[in-house]
Amino acid sequence: MTHVLLIEDDSLISEPVARSLRGMGYEVSTASDGAIGLTLALAKQPDVIVLDIMLPEMDGWEVCKAIREKSVVPILMLTALNEEIDRVLGLELGADDYLTKPFSTRELIARIKALLRRVEFDRSQAPHTNQIKIGDLRLDLDRRQAFMGERELALRYKEFELLSLLAANAGEVVTRAEIFDKVWGTDWLGDMRTLDVHIRWLREKLEDDPSRPDYIQTVRGVGYRIVAGTDS
Repeated sequence: MTHVLLIEDDSLISEPVARSLRGMGYEVSTASDGAIGLTLALAKQPDVIVLDIMLPEMDGWEVCKAIREKSVVPILMLTALNEEIDRVLGLELGADDYLTKPFSTRELIARIKALLRRVEFDRSQAPHTNQIKIGDLRLDLDRRQAFMGERELALRYKEFELLSLLAANAGEVVTRAEIFDKVWGTDWLGDMRTLDVHIRWLREKLEDDPSRPDYIQTVRGVGYRIVAGTDS
């Protein structure tokens, strides 16, 4: 049974959402503060986590960072803050999506289902080979590991999905629309700049000089492509 962990201290939000999810057949665990939520996240290993930012004991940013050190589980962050810097910070810490309060239970559940569909789709993919090698870059698709030479790259869930997509189409341009469709899902409702943030993260991990990338190239107005770095 699909397991959703809901870390939210406002019972006016957590109770109806949990009730709706259980009615749809999901297993739901809840936590009303960040410390308990982190404990449950690491102990129960849920399929997706809904994480509020403004929490007692530990705030959502601290919880997200701690989870990301141990797990690639999809995280959807809830925030009453509408500033761009707060949304970007959530993404920087490894969140996969965010939703600004107030929101409807229907919208939140749609976001949860979208994240779960992406995970299921990724697991069901049958690649032609279990490894991809481009220059010094090597991806082990079974173990979800990426290496640059002998150095393992510490990639977030979506970073690995994005890099795998580009690598599987090495030398070809992958459009922004195709990337959002295959990595974030056709019903992605978040910020379109999410892709640019993830590309920047990958370049910081792959490239000797991220400002002059050898591997991940921008095709302006179209999308991105990955090639073997000529200087690597």
